[in-house]
Amino acid sequence: MRKNIVAGNWKMNLTLSESVSLIKELKTKINQDSLENTRVIVAPTFVNLFAATEVVEDTMIEVAAQNMHFEDNGAFTGEISGKMLQEIGVNTVILGHSERRTYFGETDEILKKKVEKAIENNQEVIFCFGEQLEERKEGKHFEVVTSQVEKALFELGAENWKNIILAYEPVWAIGTGETASPAQAQEIHAYIRKFIAENYSSELAETISILYGGSVKPANAKEIFSKPDVDGGLIGGAALKADDFTAIVNATI
Repeated sequence: MRKNIVAGNWKMNLTLSESVSLIKELKTKINQDSLENTRVIVAPTFVNLFAATEVVEDTMIEVAAQNMHFEDNGAFTGEISGKMLQEIGVNTVILGHSERRTYFGETDEILKKKVEKAIENNQEVIFCFGEQLEERKEGKHFEVVTSQVEKALFELGAENWKNIILAYEPVWAIGTGETASPAQAQEIHAYIRKFIAENYSSELAETISILYGGSVKPANAKEIFSKPDVDGGLIGGAALKADDFTAIVNATI
């Protein structure tokens, strides 16, 4: 049975003291005894990751990174490698977020190399994919999402998919206040699960957690998460408020 996952992507927000304070608040508000089938993950900025790993020690809360490079080391000013993350106790990394694709020019080819490096390191990947508003209006959303998933992930062996979590993020619903309807989210999630089944196996497809990442809030989380192929969320703005994030976690229980 695949797990529900609620992952908070903090993006470029919160200082060190603010990050520590938020995690401490989450520790008191999230009922960790109820997390038997739900994973809770927070992804602070790079400079706050080590402190975060110390604060979550002896809790059910996990820490992920927001990105990594596809090399272990080298002349890549400003970059962070997977080995560096692992050294401080961070083994999960978000790759392919729409902001990385849009603002920093990350292509399917670059993401493929990053995924391969993560798998080589035995890291876990939260792989993001999703269409722009224009692509949905033109009816290209199925084509776009299958292309993104296929190009970055479909050279992986079936055994490597145990390290993959998928996150569908309709780009038109990120930071805009717009949200894909639960039916739209389910449609894409089911489509991608079927695509994986056709290229690997139904058994493998049923083990993959697929998160929804488009303006999830306490008010809509329960309905979105109730869909059979939606296994939780990759949360942006609401992850920065302890009460909101806790309510979204509770929506999976």
